Amino acid sequence: MADMTMVAPELQPGLEFFPDLDFSQGIAPFRQGFDARSLPPLPEALQAVHCAERFLPGLDGAPDVRILHYTPPGICSSVGQGLRPALLHMHGGGFVLGSPEINDNGNRAMASALDCVVVSVDYRLAPETTWQGSLADNLTVLRWLHDNAADLGIDPARIAAAGESADGGHAVLLALHARDARRRQGDGPRIAFLLLDAPMLDDRTGTHADPHPHCGQFVWTADKNRFGWGALLGMEPGGPDAPSAAVPARATDLSDLPPTFISVGALDLFLEENIEWVRRLSRAGVAAELHVIPGAYHGFGIAQDAPQVAQLQDWRVGALARAFAPAT
Repeated sequence: MADMTMVAPELQPGLEFFPDLDFSQGIAPFRQGFDARSLPPLPEALQAVHCAERFLPGLDGAPDVRILHYTPPGICSSVGQGLRPALLHMHGGGFVLGSPEINDNGNRAMASALDCVVVSVDYRLAPETTWQGSLADNLTVLRWLHDNAADLGIDPARIAAAGESADGGHAVLLALHARDARRRQGDGPRIAFLLLDAPMLDDRTGTHADPHPHCGQFVWTADKNRFGWGALLGMEPGGPDAPSAAVPARATDLSDLPPTFISVGALDLFLEENIEWVRRLSRAGVAAELHVIPGAYHGFGIAQDAPQVAQLQDWRVGALARAFAPAT
């Protein structure tokens, strides 16, 4: 039984809002509930951020990719630039759930706070589409941002990517494949920064015989993790045959990846894989910032009134502001 005494008191009320995701009953009921969650009314400042739904042609005959395109009001305030930075966002949901709408408030807040364009991707979900499809959708949007930067009013050298949970994993996978494409072709889009919240990086988490004794008791458990990775890979996760091209933690070369910010709860199933990823980034010469929040479970940001959530938002905005600062 999960030990509630380990959860920070300020974060305990947030656990009441999470559904019990029993995927043995199928995904469809949870998809409907996940996307239909009621959100509080938008503050006036966030209403001023313009949001447009757009559809981009998919790569190599793939279906069109739906995005939400957020633009802050007014004229770009970047000193000496005239172009805004951009944040490419991928929503959470364990590879099998979610849509861009679930992060509407957060994306509007980032656009407003940082005077940046935000684009959130409605990538194809697993298991209907395995990792090649979701990666193609995310690559479509990254290339669109890069190739149309002038028309979009953004600086192609200041495109960051962000994701939570499984979609932090999508963001890292996108950065790996974009780097490899540049190496092959000598050109192409570059992600300038990765902003990750408890990214899901390793299909082997939850499959080994020595699990962390205190992590993964709340919200996203080892069983759910195996289900999500199995859906994405189209095969049983954790084994020697899992494709390294689909799993960030199986990549052998982490050099030339973007500077990275990672936050994760001390009770999160992904704690150890996130710590290991930062260790490997550091050894590859990549700047990496890690915050471990005591007493925090996976998705603890749902406890919006908790001081830990406010502090984390300040850290995230500060990290992006530094990454977006125009080069001198």
